[in-house]
Amino acid sequence: MKNAYLEKIRNARVYDVAIKTPLEFQANLSARLGNRILLKREDMQPVFSFKLRGAYNKMINLPAESLKCGVITASAGNHAQGVALAAQKIGCRAVIVMPTTTPMIKINAVKSRGGEVVLFGDSYSDAYAHALKLEQQEKLSFVHPFDDPDVIAGQGTIAKEILDAHPEPIEAIFCCVGGGGLIAGIAAYVKAVRPEIKVIGVEATDANAMTLSLQKGERVMLDQVGLFADGAAVKQVGEETFRLSQEYVDEMILVDNDAICAAIKDVFEDTRSILEPAGALATAGLKEYVKLHKMQGKTLIGIASGANMNFDRLRFVAERAEIGEKREAVLAVSIPEKPGSFKTFCHLIGDRSITEFNYRYSDATAAHIYVGIAIQDPKESGELVELLKAHGLPTLDLSENEVAKLHLRHLVGGHAPQAEHECVYRFEFPEKPGALMNFLDHMGHDWNISLFHYRNHGADFGRVLVGVQVPPNEQDEFKQFLENLNYPYWDESENPAYKLFLG
Repeated sequence: MKNAYLEKIRNARVYDVAIKTPLEFQANLSARLGNRILLKREDMQPVFSFKLRGAYNKMINLPAESLKCGVITASAGNHAQGVALAAQKIGCRAVIVMPTTTPMIKINAVKSRGGEVVLFGDSYSDAYAHALKLEQQEKLSFVHPFDDPDVIAGQGTIAKEILDAHPEPIEAIFCCVGGGGLIAGIAAYVKAVRPEIKVIGVEATDANAMTLSLQKGERVMLDQVGLFADGAAVKQVGEETFRLSQEYVDEMILVDNDAICAAIKDVFEDTRSILEPAGALATAGLKEYVKLHKMQGKTLIGIASGANMNFDRLRFVAERAEIGEKREAVLAVSIPEKPGSFKTFCHLIGDRSITEFNYRYSDATAAHIYVGIAIQDPKESGELVELLKAHGLPTLDLSENEVAKLHLRHLVGGHAPQAEHECVYRFEFPEKPGALMNFLDHMGHDWNISLFHYRNHGADFGRVLVGVQVPPNEQDEFKQFLENLNYPYWDESENPAYKLFLG
């Protein structure tokens, strides 16, 4: 199949709609990492993503009678825009089934290119199932977002452009992985032409279908996926993309949301462009790979796969980027309530830059401070904790504490001694009307909600912190409520940050 894909990629029809994107040197990131970092700027495509390559190559190769009837796909994002643009160019009908939760900016982008939008279901899976029904009913041709040889070949043209533009040695090429269409096409071409180059896939830690599938030797179906990097949030990779990845992909790297946010900032500092989370996966994985292998002086290439960023996510990205880069320590410090204590604390912090500071009087003996401090090296965080402790200031490092980073920075000082038997849980609510009412309806019990903090981060779910007063003899009923609710949840009742600031 190697030669077959090589020829399919060389003959792929993509440039009727796509441009040959630049391969750009990243000066700031290269200097920081001690390697030569290049970025393939697929975010500069007409639809701000590589997806139009595969969509057009698939559609232009359909028989004339199929194009006459039209095409259909299911997508909430970049593939939808690629299909709509390709259909506009070819002059055929395009039906795009999108979940009802799709942001209007994406719906309007598809409509502006002549796509017929059908809103159905709460998730991609619902939309996909409905699209398959419409395909049969209206005799349309389905354009799969990733698991199709023509789609894979279209995406593989990116690899051809990279190798044509950079004949000098390349250590590795990094690709984001969702369903696997991009990495399958790139790996098939690279291994046929320059097999010494490593092809490395990057996934979010909470959307790691390809990593698990390659480990187990068979396709794995995830129960749920994190949706921050929504462009790569796929529960199961494709059959053909998995086969090609088994054969040609050298390694997989996992990164968390903080690392993705840091990578978005890195690319912005070099290009002044803002990638979407999935678009920054390759850069985040590249950085992690350099750290793991202590690599120096190599040429590494990342694919900037997309820039369809929702504006309301930027606040979250900015908050988390410094933590993801390990350039901010988030600490909880207890200081005695007596004159001079605060001055002592500030003296110990020295000339470090304070990025955030929350203080509230706690009681007559101690005050608790929530503080963010800019650091140059991750080791500084531990050293600072030990310094403060040595001077009699009990300190917790909250830099990896999700409740502290997401919620407590906005709720510091909310002790409630009267809230007896308080249980605290962190939830992910689906970002749709009725999600809160569904929560309250399922509760169906006379439990008092003693704390509720919600924040929309521009993802497809809302992060919620809830305190509920549940007597000990009703704990079993409460556990049953949690299971029946069917929302992801985490028990944070013993979280040290909660106990310090809110308990």
